[in-house]
Amino acid sequence: MGNIFQFKQFSVNQEHCAMRINTDGVLLGAFAEQEQADAILDIGTGTGVIALMLAQKYPQAQIWAVEIDKLASQRAAENFQASPFQDRLSIVHSDIFHWKTDLEFDLIVSNPPFYINSLHNPDQRKKVAKHTDVEFFKGMFHFAASRLSSMGKLQIVVPIELLDFMVAEAKENQLFLNKQINMQSFVDSEPFRCILSFQREEINPEQQTFVIYQERSQYSEAYKQILQPYFLAF
Repeated sequence: MGNIFQFKQFSVNQEHCAMRINTDGVLLGAFAEQEQADAILDIGTGTGVIALMLAQKYPQAQIWAVEIDKLASQRAAENFQASPFQDRLSIVHSDIFHWKTDLEFDLIVSNPPFYINSLHNPDQRKKVAKHTDVEFFKGMFHFAASRLSSMGKLQIVVPIELLDFMVAEAKENQLFLNKQINMQSFVDSEPFRCILSFQREEINPEQQTFVIYQERSQYSEAYKQILQPYFLAF
């Protein structure tokens, strides 16, 4: 893949970004939903792709994108400026836990670093982008609980192995699972990722399965449909 990824309404330059555009991110951007989304936060925006997808989806929304990596935040800022949504997108170069804000958000999204307890990457920037520990997730739920609006939602994509941990940590912060989308490569595959949505009200969560490939190297109709508003190929 080259440095420029062209979408239908915007393009993303990935040069100097430790984490490039990936399936997890674009599916989170496509699935993220909130009835009233006037203020949106993207934690760990990377290239800015999820923030850009949400700017396209919610034309009334103001979107803040926080990124700890300096080069990635600069690239995201350039991608925002080159988009038709530039007046509604703001980049914040900061650790999310050091960012001082009084804003309340209707929707918080994150495609977080999730290789917990795995072998750390020797490349420091990729290490920050791809590795974390439980303290990041504890902090993320605490932050979300303090900054979500009353009807706000936190939506994240994580490995299926972290499901129980995420639900428990959310509950510690009075946030409750309202929707779970299990992602699997093929119809007969086991789920490997899940998109989780949390809110303040405790309800019986909706569960859904999403299959990425119809067969090897051929995307499913569901994948094409969910990304059709964004991808030129569909």
